[in-house]
Amino acid sequence: MRTHAPPQHGLSGPVRDGGQPMTTTVDDESFASAWAVADRIPGWLTRAQARLLYDEARALAPGATMLEIGSHQGRSTVVLGQVASTTGGTVIAIDPFVDGRLFGGAPTKAKFLSHLAEAGVQHSVRHVEDYSTQARPGWTEGFELLYIDGKHDFWTFSDDLRWRAFLPPDAAILVHDAYSSIGVTLGILARVLFARDLTYVRREGSMALFRTSRPRLTDRLRVVGELPWWLRNVGIKVLLRLRLRPLARLVGHDSPYDPY
Repeated sequence: MRTHAPPQHGLSGPVRDGGQPMTTTVDDESFASAWAVADRIPGWLTRAQARLLYDEARALAPGATMLEIGSHQGRSTVVLGQVASTTGGTVIAIDPFVDGRLFGGAPTKAKFLSHLAEAGVQHSVRHVEDYSTQARPGWTEGFELLYIDGKHDFWTFSDDLRWRAFLPPDAAILVHDAYSSIGVTLGILARVLFARDLTYVRREGSMALFRTSRPRLTDRLRVVGELPWWLRNVGIKVLLRLRLRPLARLVGHDSPYDPY
């Protein structure tokens, strides 16, 4: 379990060049507008991570469908929803809103729906109130982008990667808490490192970008190359739980909250 962070406050499409989306002045302005709304919503998504998510969504064809696993109060949903609302697309947000101290249940769902309405993206977002692991076996609808920020244990994350069967070739899969969460990172080592259809591209903080393409050896080595950063993050989490924040600062973590 990670230490909870406090609330964070605060068009022409890009063309791919070498696998990376290119942005325009219009995109910069549109993102700034979207982030100004999303940043008022509590959550873990940083501005840089939101920009990566936004750029990948903007690189899709008009009318594209994006699937989000784990919405919480809607911080990332609003970023995707802003793109969908301007391109005629759809965001499918899967979140069961489980009751309990960690997830908040019905009150969190009410905040999620309220935030969508306040952002004006409610008509571009379709909420599926179900566990991702239970929704997937009977699923038939394709989509063009997958964002995973659901339950962070090894088995759930491994199952969530199976949603890629509904993606086209070279589609983006973005994973939050990669190389930060122990369960997610173990899932990447077990399910991505040796996969024939998943290529690791890069990360922004703990958000990793993968594509549904055949990896080269250098792509696999980049996965392994992130392990020192992951071990650092695990060590920071241990220090924070032992209330040894001064030691955490020695490795560059000047925050009471887990690295993300």
